[in-house]
Amino acid sequence: MYPLVKQIHNVPRTLTFYSHLLDHCFSLKALNLTKVVHGQLIKVGFNHHTFLGNRCLQLYTDCHLVDDILKTFTDITRKNSISWNICLKGLLNCGQSEKAYSLFQRMPEPDVVSWNTIISWYASSGNSIFVWRRFREMLYMGVNPSGYTYSIIVSMVFDALVGKELHGRMIRSGLIRSNVVLGNSLIDMYFKIGVIDYAVGVFSSMEFLDLISWNSLIIGCCKAGYGDLALVQFSSMRYLGFQPDEFTCSTVITCCTNLRNLEKGKQVFVLCIKSGFLCNSIISSAIIDLFSKCNRLENSVQLFKELDRWDSAVCNSMISSYTYHDFSDSAIQLLVHMLRKDIRPTEFTLSSILASICGMQVEQGTQIHSLVIKSGSEMDFVVRSSLVHMYATLGLIDCAVKIFASMAHPDLISWNTMIMGYTLNGRLVKAVDTFKELHRRGPLPDHISLTGVLRACSYGGFVDEGIAIFSKNGGVLCC
Repeated sequence: MYPLVKQIHNVPRTLTFYSHLLDHCFSLKALNLTKVVHGQLIKVGFNHHTFLGNRCLQLYTDCHLVDDILKTFTDITRKNSISWNICLKGLLNCGQSEKAYSLFQRMPEPDVVSWNTIISWYASSGNSIFVWRRFREMLYMGVNPSGYTYSIIVSMVFDALVGKELHGRMIRSGLIRSNVVLGNSLIDMYFKIGVIDYAVGVFSSMEFLDLISWNSLIIGCCKAGYGDLALVQFSSMRYLGFQPDEFTCSTVITCCTNLRNLEKGKQVFVLCIKSGFLCNSIISSAIIDLFSKCNRLENSVQLFKELDRWDSAVCNSMISSYTYHDFSDSAIQLLVHMLRKDIRPTEFTLSSILASICGMQVEQGTQIHSLVIKSGSEMDFVVRSSLVHMYATLGLIDCAVKIFASMAHPDLISWNTMIMGYTLNGRLVKAVDTFKELHRRGPLPDHISLTGVLRACSYGGFVDEGIAIFSKNGGVLCC
């Protein structure tokens, strides 16, 4: 029994006392005490009081108790906006979306908090249609969006015109001028929809910058293929006194890898050592990949062996490096070490291993396939594509066909693998038929698809067929 509970009957029943008692419930996060106090409120008639009712409502919301939320909300005689908003949030947090929306529709005057709550819930559910619908309703009702509203909406923009219109609305509202969060959100939005100059423009116009602002700019430039610009911004960031974190460094290392800029990568590597970032597996994995792609596999191996701890991320990076340099035996040996150390191979591990054994023995391929099944990764799309490629390369085209047939919606890589697989295994008519089937129900063929089918026509002497296919699809070679 809580000491305060024993005192309830001996203390004057004032609003102040019960308010303090509910504060105590909040600090302890004690559900049992909350129910005892709530029971006393009901006995003395204070459960109808707005402030005390709201406090109980918040406690039951935190505990995800739907029935208690609804009962407490009903008991409050004069519900204010806080009462409605707490109840709305509580129902959504408890997964009662229909009841929550019904409550929202009954609200006498939904404020910006109410709209933000319902919009945020739709956004977290990935329902962009309803996010925009509620946002338009909010504007129609004359409720001015807050910075939080815009930060949610910005994340749901996938069209440049809509994004610019929303940006203009934010400027007119005056919210963006000194709001770092909104500025960062806009930078992310413009990079996501491919409007790079606007992203850089937003960054340049911001009155205040934080580390997230710099990271958003550098990551966006890197993903958009502007690696040199990302490196320039990284230098500016350090010059202005901002200290990079793990996210900054991993992105810059990736830029150096994409640019094959080993010297700049080594500088960032030294910075990571000084900052103590090498314990971060994302950083160490990125550096292993950097050395590998810059033809310094020996440095990748050295760093990998010097790491204090292995996890799936660094092992995947090392296996990928071995595969990249055609050291299939080393990749498989590392996989064995992973299994002995109880490091669970991921789908990326398995797809990399499958790629590495394409030129080796069939027995190894079937063993890895068994491991795929045991690990429960057989339904992963990338792994299945790798299995198709492996079996086609090893000459077991029927096995490749069986796995390909199990894919509901094969991607272009899988289609191309089958076309090339049929061609290399002498099933030239099937290669042509598969190309035609790709035209009927698959994605648009590319130059690899066309190369595979034309090679099949060449091997089989299907001159007229090859000319017809080239005449109809030759344009993809210009892409």
